[in-house]
Amino acid sequence: MNSRSLTLSLLAVALAASSLRAEEGMWTFDNLPTKKISEKYGWAPDQAWLDHVRLASLRFPGGSGSFVSKDGLVLTNHHVGRGWIQRVSSKEADYVKNGFAATTREQEIKVPGLELMTLVAMDNITERLAKAVKADLPEQEALKARETEIEKIKKAMQEKSGLTCEHVTLYQGGEHWIYGYKKHSDVRLVFAPEMQIAFFGGDPDNFTFPRHNLDFTLFRVYENGQPYQPKDFLRWTQSDLKAGDLTFVTGHPGRTNRQDTVAQMTFSRDFAIPLRLKGLERRKAAMVEYAKLSPEAGRQVNTQIFGIENGIKAVTGQLSGLKDRSAMARIEAAEQDLRAKVAKDPKLAGFGDSWSRIEKATQVAKGLAKESLNVGTASSTLLGYGLTLVRIADEEALPSEKRLPEYSDANLKSQKTRLGVPSPFYQEQEIFMFTKGLEDAARELGADHLFVKAMLGGKPAAEVAKAAVTGSRLSDPAARKALLEGGKKAIAESTDPMIVLARKLDPIGRELRRKQEDQVTSVIAEHGTRIAKARFAVYGKNTYPDATFTLRLSYGAVAEYPANGTLIQPFTTFGGLFDRYDSWGGNAAKAHEGAWTLPQRWVDKRSALNPSLPFNFAHKVDIIGGNSGSPVIDRKGELVGLIFDGNIESLPGNYFYDEAVNRGVSVDARAIVHSLDKVYGAAGLVAELTGK
Repeated sequence: MNSRSLTLSLLAVALAASSLRAEEGMWTFDNLPTKKISEKYGWAPDQAWLDHVRLASLRFPGGSGSFVSKDGLVLTNHHVGRGWIQRVSSKEADYVKNGFAATTREQEIKVPGLELMTLVAMDNITERLAKAVKADLPEQEALKARETEIEKIKKAMQEKSGLTCEHVTLYQGGEHWIYGYKKHSDVRLVFAPEMQIAFFGGDPDNFTFPRHNLDFTLFRVYENGQPYQPKDFLRWTQSDLKAGDLTFVTGHPGRTNRQDTVAQMTFSRDFAIPLRLKGLERRKAAMVEYAKLSPEAGRQVNTQIFGIENGIKAVTGQLSGLKDRSAMARIEAAEQDLRAKVAKDPKLAGFGDSWSRIEKATQVAKGLAKESLNVGTASSTLLGYGLTLVRIADEEALPSEKRLPEYSDANLKSQKTRLGVPSPFYQEQEIFMFTKGLEDAARELGADHLFVKAMLGGKPAAEVAKAAVTGSRLSDPAARKALLEGGKKAIAESTDPMIVLARKLDPIGRELRRKQEDQVTSVIAEHGTRIAKARFAVYGKNTYPDATFTLRLSYGAVAEYPANGTLIQPFTTFGGLFDRYDSWGGNAAKAHEGAWTLPQRWVDKRSALNPSLPFNFAHKVDIIGGNSGSPVIDRKGELVGLIFDGNIESLPGNYFYDEAVNRGVSVDARAIVHSLDKVYGAAGLVAELTGK
């Protein structure tokens, strides 16, 4: 054995050993490592505990939340709710900047379009799919056969249960499930703090610790015009959380890629992530330029700019993980160890070439990535509406089994519902961003590209964007509804400029999608499934799947961690908040665009606050984007905190977990009720949350 092989073998052993020790994993509720938890903490959740916290947990668009009162009160992060808060704000009432508090139920504001989901049912359909998809099918045919069977199962389950059913792929295709959700469509804003205390420290403090963020918002779910009465909700803690205490997080981590092959990670590191960062930077620059036009323009896009900046910092952190040589050496060693075991097992002989097939697919993906990034509608809300209308008309005319998955019978209703939801529309912003998007596409793809020719027709981007936006009626839900009801004939005859552009763009997008699915998606899906089956055969199902924005449970203790040559404390306090405020010169200084300033009411109420009371805390839980808004729960099933971030060291967690320094960052439950009581005078909410 040469020295490199010996080193990699030792690294594989070290990786396996460390994975057994680490408080690692975003675990599905059907496969929690209760024995491992019990061995370390002397206690583990039983089924009743798991069912209770699952049914109390909620999925937000892009984040997580939970029921926290018998009257349907919902807790999530301010930054998860921020876009929805902005949707009900106006030039005259900026609830993002200045906060909002309903003193009566009648003052709670209905949020159009906001839907929350409770996971009610989970059905494993892996064996049924295996029977429907023959083992010797070519990759493209296998993908289509699998999708057809999935839609058939989803439709039957949805009709039988009345739930919203979604297909869930776990273990890179090793398992397939249908998750059934109860949907909550009447959601109202109850309370939001000011942006400046919710995001105290601004972008400089983002993804860091110590932190002092009151990053929470309260909504309420209604049903039939009355506050919803959930059977399961999380009671507010009556105990004081301490360092070393065990915590659990139930939430919806968006996506990890820890089971990707080395070839996939290399593609992400060298190509996909840099391209994505370039796109994010371009979009941020356009938003910042627009924000400078006027205070009102700034108000319109501040939330979007925050989201983009957050994304840039997160993706940059992911890239740093892929550039970590020691971490990548461990991942490479683990892959080589699995491949060696597969090669030795005659029963797994058909799986040996799957890694090389995936590597070839990533090479094809390079040639399609730039087109995929630029042939899109992200720069135009109206063109997005137009494309959806065109595709609904086309897809509805097809048999269900031949449609794109997102336009199946099970999904069409929600597509149409979203088209009917009113939302704020700013014509000047739409023209500005559409112009920038078209200019970027022309620059990146070239004037002779089919997309550029179809969209611009030889005209300047600004001229095309202005004519299309000002001439379109798609900002009006009634106009969208009329086109929906008119069907394929109305869409084909429409002269609305956004529909005209959508009719040109749709075949180009479909062809690009076909290439992507035939040459990349189907290959990775099929061979990812084979690798997953090989992994199950070699190691068993003693691990967790990659995150898929489905409900997961993570666990770990409140803990310090080493950084900057010292130890970072597990808790921050109200006193620390004001120390940071004072140290940056207070409100008068406005250092770094006012990152460490405070709302005036906080300055006025300073003497009423307990400086020793915990504000935020760090704990050893495995989380990722999408976990924002997740409740933090103790072993009694009570709410002790609210996840709002991870530290900077956690950002490579998209690809691997480092137990020594990876930490979740949460708002302490005590900080929420203390602030509501002493700063905002919201005695009614305090009573509802605490039951006192």
